[in-house]
Amino acid sequence: MNLRILILTSVLLFSATAYSQTDSGKGQSERVSHVLDELHDAASKADFERYFDLFAENGIFLGTDATERWTTAEFKTFAKPHFDKETGWTYTSISRHIYIAKNGKTAWFDEELSNTKIGACRGSGVLIKQKGHWKISQYNLTIPIPNDLVPAVVEQIKEQQIVD
Repeated sequence: MNLRILILTSVLLFSATAYSQTDSGKGQSERVSHVLDELHDAASKADFERYFDLFAENGIFLGTDATERWTTAEFKTFAKPHFDKETGWTYTSISRHIYIAKNGKTAWFDEELSNTKIGACRGSGVLIKQKGHWKISQYNLTIPIPNDLVPAVVEQIKEQQIVD
């Protein structure tokens, strides 16, 4: 009898582990990666509806400028005139790392990006699963500054703040 319970318990544990790996593992990472690919594609094609459908209603977008912190609604207002002129923005993913929470409902990522105007960039953020779909809850776009350039950049920022 004890051997049957041990075998049954082992089978149940193995099944639960396999489900967890499948549900929150590679398959989910691929789905998150697809959302990010769609985000960049929609932006490059100035596809307003498709782009913002990827964001959670209460999402946040952090841009490269310190003043650029927008809720999804605010970001829509900012982006609409650009998208209406069919002038989106094109970022190409060079590399990407995706992590899925054990509960399978939260993912976070960082990605190295390339943009023809500003060069090397980095995107990072969080996605949440809502009604079975991954939605961007936060996206943070940054421009990595080489450490050797930081003192000069910091000085320029200070000078700009004095002028403003």
